[in-house]
Amino acid sequence: AAGLHMKQIAGLGISTQRATFITWHKRTGKPFHNFISWQDLRSAEHVNSWNNSLLLKVIRVIFTVLYFLTGNDRYLVASFLTFSTQQTSMKLSWVFKNIHEAEEAAKKNNCCFGTVDTWLLYRLTKGSVYATDYSNASATGVFEPFMKCWSPTLCNLLSIPMSVYPPVKDTSFNFGSTDSEIFGVPIPIMAVVADQQSAMFGECCFHPGDVKLTMGTGGFWNVNTGEHLFASRNLYPLIGWKIGEEVVYLTEGCMSDIGTAIKWAQDINLFTNVDETAKMARSIVDSQGVCFVPGFQVSVNDPYLCASFTGLKPSTTRNHLVRAILESVAFRNKQLYDIIVKKVRIPLQTIRADGGVSNNSFVMQMTSDLINKRIEKPANADMSSLGAAFLAGLASGFWTDKEQLKKLRRIEAVFEPQKDLEEYKPAMDTWLQAMKCSLYW
Repeated sequence: AAGLHMKQIAGLGISTQRATFITWHKRTGKPFHNFISWQDLRSAEHVNSWNNSLLLKVIRVIFTVLYFLTGNDRYLVASFLTFSTQQTSMKLSWVFKNIHEAEEAAKKNNCCFGTVDTWLLYRLTKGSVYATDYSNASATGVFEPFMKCWSPTLCNLLSIPMSVYPPVKDTSFNFGSTDSEIFGVPIPIMAVVADQQSAMFGECCFHPGDVKLTMGTGGFWNVNTGEHLFASRNLYPLIGWKIGEEVVYLTEGCMSDIGTAIKWAQDINLFTNVDETAKMARSIVDSQGVCFVPGFQVSVNDPYLCASFTGLKPSTTRNHLVRAILESVAFRNKQLYDIIVKKVRIPLQTIRADGGVSNNSFVMQMTSDLINKRIEKPANADMSSLGAAFLAGLASGFWTDKEQLKKLRRIEAVFEPQKDLEEYKPAMDTWLQAMKCSLYW
């Protein structure tokens, strides 16, 4: 479409969904199973068993004491260690308990583990490159962001052999070249980055306090915390990117089922085109007490939470249902923002939104009203691919510094607060009550 030839490509960057993984035989390259996604729930019983175990309670007490004595946030993270079905660690532990071939190969040092980026690197280079980067590794829940290494403690705890993990490289780095048979010419792979960290880079959130809100399949609030790692019960410390000596940390709060819920509503014909939804929501003054509760982890960690509509009446229309779905996105944005403000000990600066749902003006305006902050939306909502391109371009010398990247930013819309928070309080209180009714279904 751009009129370019493959031989003109200076380098490529790979941005992939995090936490989804695969394992394969080191010698043959044959996978032991299909990809296991971040939304997979087969480890739910395993997670429940661990979270209710005496051993985990003892571990929390030990690290609580260590945090009290040292004030080190590394021990704070471990003091409220709670497993979830979204974490790669528990799903990988499940693999070695349930897939015999993977377990046997691991015992003989013949098992490779890889998130999507690692598998793509491996396949694009015909098996000659086996690696990941710091952003992807830190999102697995098995990587120690404070020490920048795979966690031997957690692996021992979950009986996962350390030999399965790939080497960890810089985010912006020459990983090698694609096999010439794939694109006709070898193309240097100059960056590998996890999607949320990539979107952060694409939004040019380079300074401490910069905030990125991605609303795609799931929802992710990320705060640039610079050289410092912040941790709390509902927020996760991550490595944003590592470029040479520069290591940038992020704090993240996430929620599942944003774009998924909207796509489901379209599939059951609540609306024809997603562009209609903002207009449908504005066509009525409120949701008439109808609430939508999706399956998600904000303030709660319950894999059995029941996605549901409550408050349905004979007078309920499609517009009420659609508005309830969109309101649930804004209410969860408010929840996560409040947690971030309370827990992250640095002033928050610019808030930039991206992802498909950021194109919904109703969600964007309501979120701006609820958090009482200005939100910028870029012209290009697909920030993950742009971030990977920026990182690859820096590594290949296409761009020389981040200041050049900032000049490429284009803002399409700005949302300023228009309503007082109190106007939303009755509806949000009703929604919180509906959420409580849906727990532990």
